[in-house]
Amino acid sequence: MSAINEAAQTYSEGSITVLKGLEPVKQRPGMYTLTDSPLHIIQEVIDNSSDEVLAEYGTKIIFTEYADGSISVEDDGRGIPVGLHPQEKTPVVELVFTRLHAGGKFNKKEGGAYSFSGGLHGVGVSVTNALSNRLEVTVWRDGLESTIAFENGFVKEELKSIKSPRPKRATGTRVRCWPNPKYFDSPKIPRAQLIRLLRSKAVLLPGCEVIYINEAEDIRQTWKYTGGLKEYLLDQVSGKSIVTPFEAKGYATEEDEMFPEGEGAAWVVTWTEEGNLERESYVNLIPTPLGGTHEAGLRDGIYQAVRSFMETHGLGAKGVRLIVEDVFARASFVLNTKVLDPQFQGQVKEKLISKEALKLVSSFVRPQMEFWLNSHIEEGKKLAEMFVKQAQARQHSSQKIEKKKGSSVAVLPGKLTDCTSGDITRNELFLVEGDSAGGSAKKGRDKEYQAVLPLRGKVLNTWEVDRNLLFGNKEVHDISVAIGVDPHAVGEKPDISGLRYGKICIMADADVDGSHIEVLLLTLFYRHFSYLMETGHIFIAMPPLFKIKVAKTAKKKERRIYCLNEEELRQNLERLKKEKYKENQIEISRFKGLGEMDWQELKETSLDPETRRLLPIKVGAPGDELTEKAMNILMAGKEADSRKEWIERHGDQFEPDI
Repeated sequence: MSAINEAAQTYSEGSITVLKGLEPVKQRPGMYTLTDSPLHIIQEVIDNSSDEVLAEYGTKIIFTEYADGSISVEDDGRGIPVGLHPQEKTPVVELVFTRLHAGGKFNKKEGGAYSFSGGLHGVGVSVTNALSNRLEVTVWRDGLESTIAFENGFVKEELKSIKSPRPKRATGTRVRCWPNPKYFDSPKIPRAQLIRLLRSKAVLLPGCEVIYINEAEDIRQTWKYTGGLKEYLLDQVSGKSIVTPFEAKGYATEEDEMFPEGEGAAWVVTWTEEGNLERESYVNLIPTPLGGTHEAGLRDGIYQAVRSFMETHGLGAKGVRLIVEDVFARASFVLNTKVLDPQFQGQVKEKLISKEALKLVSSFVRPQMEFWLNSHIEEGKKLAEMFVKQAQARQHSSQKIEKKKGSSVAVLPGKLTDCTSGDITRNELFLVEGDSAGGSAKKGRDKEYQAVLPLRGKVLNTWEVDRNLLFGNKEVHDISVAIGVDPHAVGEKPDISGLRYGKICIMADADVDGSHIEVLLLTLFYRHFSYLMETGHIFIAMPPLFKIKVAKTAKKKERRIYCLNEEELRQNLERLKKEKYKENQIEISRFKGLGEMDWQELKETSLDPETRRLLPIKVGAPGDELTEKAMNILMAGKEADSRKEWIERHGDQFEPDI
């Protein structure tokens, strides 16, 4: 009997593995945290302490690195509750560290533990516990000192409470953990990143004292800022500011009809002609190194204010069109945003994707920036001069690229809707499935730098097609001519001087057929345009599968929430349920394809750089044996038997789209 038949016979109900508790984190840690070092799982503990200070219940955070490799974070907040949970009948402190979806941050209603916190992913310190050899918690609360210890995510020492040696008002929490090195590329926490993180907490929490202690090296540092964001930014930027830094803040009041009370932002922006640039953004004190919609709101607000100021005072230049990048090319900023219910891209919370955040921040930034500019006329003129010079340099660079392109003898495909810019660092080409979706994409795109090439039907499987015969297929021919690069072999470095787009984005339906088209296009690029894939020019747009329409209530405006898949749909429905929305206030629709979206929806979810999800495609070294073998099994005509065996082995891991 063959191995395949044996596998088929042993595949039964008992073959299905159900991961419980924290096991999913241990098996796939990269889905829940960054695994280059333990910094992110420690940051989860720091964020909890920061949230206590943000809620005005604490004034101090003490971070300690011990000689044995363990780390502790201590605060003087309220202390994690240690009593039994009313439903679970388990100590709350135990639930917080052993359940993925447990925590005070889910309760957003009035009277909840945290109005503003880092999000509702429901992981946090439970991930810290899962990826640590040992974790100890000490809580000072209600006149008691309570302790509990875990090993490898499981309770090792049950909760014990004794009379606290501290005064009853001296509450707080200390978490000490020993990260398990097997889950991380390096067990060592990068010192520079850690110091930057701790220092930023002191900046963003005025009056909070943040202390760093390293026992092994006998180091102690303390930060406590009174000068706020401005003091911090000027300390970080090496070049001298050409104007007075623009510092302001704005938050929604109870009378605000657009946004919940308390939402808003504080920011400081400055411009330098030389030196390093510093750009930091935070959402409810959570660092967002990849930016997101709150940064987009800051850029939009300042850009609109600058345009208005320059038009009012006649500061433009003939033939020069200012864009956002011109205004922000030499800008440094720190942005601290407060959002009641933030949505992040991925569990590590590196990028904010809440659509409302763009309008929120922009609505506060623009009027204050306009007032600042008109109160500092001479400094405003200095900035206008800088922005015009930047725009002229950009346009001059684009013209040089256009001239080089003009020598090409290739005729661009007739169905290509091209962009007007010649700057390949900005230009994007969307390979769109079908004419219907192509029409919506053309309406929703930015004509200046986004081009659209609709594809009819499924692209040819080019895995075994000779490179010299590729142009016999019209779709492949059009793609090659549109991007301006000829097909080439894996490992070969081609002439890419004619490359017309910095990003080549595959945009197909979020269903099985769409996935098939994505695979065929990825096969084409991997096999015949591998250099573009190796150098990071190939991307996949990720349109949503579901849309949730949430009805307007007395306190909240109508909103739309897009969900990439069923898991995101489930998470969002759970969140809306906790926000006390009723079933008749929630309408769920499923997109059968891109063609079902109107152009505004397609723009918001798949085209707009500030709100879309764009997945960069990465490959290993040219000719990587493992990748070659996998692609050969999947795409080669002669490998049907190997494909069948692979499907029988791994078919249970696939969720059919029915």
